[in-house]
Amino acid sequence: MEGVRPGGGPPAGGPGSGSGSGSGSFPSLFPPGLHGIYGECRRLYPDQPNPLQVTAILKYWLGGPDPLDYVSMYRNLGNPALNVPEHWHYISFGLSDLYGDNRVHELLPLKSKDASCVRAGCLVANLAHEQGSEAEFWGHILEDQEIAVLLLDQAFVRFTGTDGPSGFGFELTFRLKRETGESAPPTWPAELMQGLARYVFQSENTFCSGDHVSWHSPLDNSESRIQHMLLTEDPQMQPVQTPFGVVTFLQIVGVCTEELHAAQQWNGQGILELLRTVPVAGGPWLITDMRRGETIFEIDPHLQERVDKGIETDGSNLSGVSAKCAWDDLSRPPEDDEDSRSICIGTQPRRLSGKDTEQIRETLRRGLEINSKPVLPPINAQRQNGLNHDRAPSRKDSLESESSAAIIPHELIRTRQLESVHLKFNQESGALIPLCLRGRLLHGRHFTYKSITGDTAITFVSTGVEGAFATEEHPYAAHGPWLQILLTEEFVERMLEDLEDLNSPEEFKLPKEYSWPEKKLKVSILPDAVFDNPLH
Repeated sequence: MEGVRPGGGPPAGGPGSGSGSGSGSFPSLFPPGLHGIYGECRRLYPDQPNPLQVTAILKYWLGGPDPLDYVSMYRNLGNPALNVPEHWHYISFGLSDLYGDNRVHELLPLKSKDASCVRAGCLVANLAHEQGSEAEFWGHILEDQEIAVLLLDQAFVRFTGTDGPSGFGFELTFRLKRETGESAPPTWPAELMQGLARYVFQSENTFCSGDHVSWHSPLDNSESRIQHMLLTEDPQMQPVQTPFGVVTFLQIVGVCTEELHAAQQWNGQGILELLRTVPVAGGPWLITDMRRGETIFEIDPHLQERVDKGIETDGSNLSGVSAKCAWDDLSRPPEDDEDSRSICIGTQPRRLSGKDTEQIRETLRRGLEINSKPVLPPINAQRQNGLNHDRAPSRKDSLESESSAAIIPHELIRTRQLESVHLKFNQESGALIPLCLRGRLLHGRHFTYKSITGDTAITFVSTGVEGAFATEEHPYAAHGPWLQILLTEEFVERMLEDLEDLNSPEEFKLPKEYSWPEKKLKVSILPDAVFDNPLH
């Protein structure tokens, strides 16, 4: 449950500046992570020091359901010279580390004797801010000069200059076109942002620019055609360096179903660029208009040609999706508990190991590989903020490389080759199979389905992908519940012909089955109920 209240800004003095109480050496007690974001908001909106805020009544760190402590709502006058209309600007607080005291985001262990002082300083400062007792706090703390020095030195100096991400490393923003006569911002975008934040906290998957979110419902629960989202860098908010790391700002952009599909078939960045060229569909600042009744392809039919050409030339940079999916190993009878079906609906699946999970996340985060062979990320790939920063792939970026083999535990080295597999998808996931085959594998890339209802993962790989444990000799291979399937170009072309009706899923009834007996491969498209209720 949330409440709307005027927002409170930080004290005038920032960390390291005067607190306004007559001393120039004491930092503000405003929580440092909050202070950094508020500072960026003040830079952009100096005339709105106390914006309306939607605040979580019961904070997430006290057991509440909403991860975002606050969502601030600003009135942005736009830019008439750029044809940018007036709009409401929403900014979240909570995906990054606001407090630095371990209440929400886990801190890296500190090995010095000063660790307790660092955390104690942040904790006391946060409590002082929340209780409005800054003067009383300093009155007590100054009675012990040694503690005061340690708190000032450790909590407010040694935390500065952190290069890594703060918390998940980003906050969400949203720009909603202001309707004529509208005097206050609608609050539904705050709940939308809470929903995305819950996904991030529960899955530990982060967002990055160009990502898409399939929402399948009008964002404001109306009859609008704006039912999905893309994410991009906020055009005005600049990255913030806080004492707990760097915070960037990702803007939510509402899109129609046809625009979402185009982003999936091609790439999110390409569609975002097209949206920027159409003022009524977003314009240069990508402002969402829930009253928009036409897609960019209906507004300007020539844009579809650009998408089609991009797909033909570039393929898709969608490297994976969260989906309702499962797979069965049909190679052995189900009564062989040890080495039979890896995943079977109605049974408890084996859990992915931590390193397998890391590699799958890297696979999902990888996009279009330019001028190099696509590579499945090594199990020991270093992650920053949940995603892999672009770097030049090399032949050593593989499960067979010396660097990764040295740390792979025994259970990961043991790969099971399967003779026959049965893949299961719901209708939405199945509709993406042609994209997987045409937009990814025929361009020498890989594509991963990661189950949202369990630990199952299915990665399709082409013969041009390095680092896969599926090979042309053994095209079906598994690490626990993670299945890899290697498909040759010839077989991909045949599958595209046989799966042509998946391009019009509304025309067939479920369940639907496809089979290639000589390849010992079967694909079933099943109702959602099968995945929602394993005993169905």
